[in-house]
Amino acid sequence: MRAPVVATKVLRDPVELRPEPKSEPKPELGDLRFRALMTEEEWFSLPLAIRRRFSKRLAGGQTIVYAGEILESWTSRGGWWLAQAARFIGGPLPLTRDARVRSARVPTTRVASVVTVTEDMASGGQIWTRLYARRKGFPQVIHSSKRFAGPTGLEEYVGRGVGMTLTTYAREGALVFRSKNYFLELFGRRLFLPAWLTPGTLYVTHAELPDGKFSFTLQIFHPRFGLLLRQMAIFREIAP
Repeated sequence: MRAPVVATKVLRDPVELRPEPKSEPKPELGDLRFRALMTEEEWFSLPLAIRRRFSKRLAGGQTIVYAGEILESWTSRGGWWLAQAARFIGGPLPLTRDARVRSARVPTTRVASVVTVTEDMASGGQIWTRLYARRKGFPQVIHSSKRFAGPTGLEEYVGRGVGMTLTTYAREGALVFRSKNYFLELFGRRLFLPAWLTPGTLYVTHAELPDGKFSFTLQIFHPRFGLLLRQMAIFREIAP
């Protein structure tokens, strides 16, 4: 007489029973630094594309690249001398008038441009590098550093200890950065420059355009001499 067969349950290694992990895309790091500079009403008055563009936190020194072209680079006579004098602090202003908006009969002259934004791990800010092509010679390269500090919450350093505090606000669906005070840092001390020693008020306007493009407009207004400089450009983000 055979012994009854007892059904036994084969136990497998618990590791074999674990489901395979699914590869999920890494969430984008949120950056609330620009949003904190504005009221909630102003921030949400901006187009979604602008809010997303200024909410990207770059980790580990990564870089975002924007490619486009300069539509216009205009200076008055005083603005031209200002740009040349600014070479002593690294040349933070456009030096040429290669890009021009002309009449309906004469085609507009445009030049290529590339802008990169890199997280500055040392200061916790951002390093902006702008490359402007020229008709002759090498392109002009401009470096500046945005730091989330100071009385307005945002400062921009352009070189040789020279910088400015910036106010940030929304206007007609565009993001605007406006200079408030210029300063000079020497031997660890900060000296704010009197108004008569400054080039005037600087405005940078960032506006959204169709097809994922955006415009960048730089203007400097002097209280006595009026508009000194205007640069207009169109960019698009380049996928890494």
